[in-house]
Amino acid sequence: MTNPITTVPLLDYSIFSGDLSGCIATGKTLINTINQYSFCIAEEDAEFKNALQQSDILLPDGMAIVAAVKLLSGRKTTKIAGADLHNFLLDDLNKKGGSCFYLGSSQNTLLKITTRLAKEFPNIKVGTFSPPYKSKFSDADNQQMLEAVNAFQPDVLFVGMTAPKQEKWSFTHKAALDAKIICSIGAVFDFYAGTVERPFPFWIKLRLEWFIRLVKEPKRMWKRYLYYGPVFIKLILGKKIKGEGRKKMVVI
Repeated sequence: MTNPITTVPLLDYSIFSGDLSGCIATGKTLINTINQYSFCIAEEDAEFKNALQQSDILLPDGMAIVAAVKLLSGRKTTKIAGADLHNFLLDDLNKKGGSCFYLGSSQNTLLKITTRLAKEFPNIKVGTFSPPYKSKFSDADNQQMLEAVNAFQPDVLFVGMTAPKQEKWSFTHKAALDAKIICSIGAVFDFYAGTVERPFPFWIKLRLEWFIRLVKEPKRMWKRYLYYGPVFIKLILGKKIKGEGRKKMVVI
């Protein structure tokens, strides 16, 4: 028996507020994450916003989201990063002798992932596919990706194409995908492969993971944190002043 999916409101979104065991739901489950950057981008991209809103589970992947939920609704939730979800699902699959499929990234990164998985989670059957690197996939590209996933029929499909492309793709093709759980986890592919190093747990516990990533990758991360951080704060404070955001907790 699975745990109920508990959520708390954040304006137009229902944010997951349970523990990771609640991500093992019955039926096909689409899991996405939201942070201050994706929240701001979604305000400018209606298709992306809809994809996030239509998630079966939307994880609070950032302390800014956790703080915004508390400020606007008075509810508490806990940050759950994509990497945390990834590790939890792998551990569960290894215990059950399940299967997972990695869709996205380069062939080199996927090879590193499968090599590490063979050592750490030997009971998992693993499949991979590296789609073409382009801003928009053709119908032929989409069909090829669907066929690769569906031929494998994974228990869990990990999608890593960077936001917002991965969330849009997963939502658009959810019905056609033969997978029980579909997760858009982006940078986790690189974290697990070791091509990008995630900050040490020490920094994560201090809630400074964002700062360490900024220091390590300033060219790629500066806009996400130094520009969109203040934009997010302005948006949330504006909603607070208007008295928006207070709704009851929902249990699905």
